[in-house]
Amino acid sequence: MSNITFTMIKPDAVQAGHIGAILAKINEAGFRIKAMKMTKLSAEKAGSFYAVHSERPFYGELCDFMSSGHIVAAILEKENAVADFRKLIGATDPSKAEEGTIRKLFAKSMGENAVHGSDSDENAQIEAAFFFSNLEQF
Repeated sequence: MSNITFTMIKPDAVQAGHIGAILAKINEAGFRIKAMKMTKLSAEKAGSFYAVHSERPFYGELCDFMSSGHIVAAILEKENAVADFRKLIGATDPSKAEEGTIRKLFAKSMGENAVHGSDSDENAQIEAAFFFSNLEQF
């Protein structure tokens, strides 16, 4: 079991000014930030990151959305990080997310759902390495 997970604050939440509030929820939940940066994904980079979804009908729309504005990428550390962060962010569809979760509080829709969270320990490692070198992780 890994003690890290990866997250991105997505363009909708960045544009709406929710970075600070989302980071506060992450800190309050006991996560330590190991690495963090604001960046903007090109359509090509978004496509590479979401390649696992390339055969799905929403892939093009997802890549367009994720390259539409700035994102905040971060590696988070905590025991049981992946599962605990998935619980903190809530369901992909904010209308089905539990009260108090990040998506319930800050997401606009299923497509614009404020944050990404790794879905497995293996993917957390892959996603973290996609954005951060070893020198950038603390």
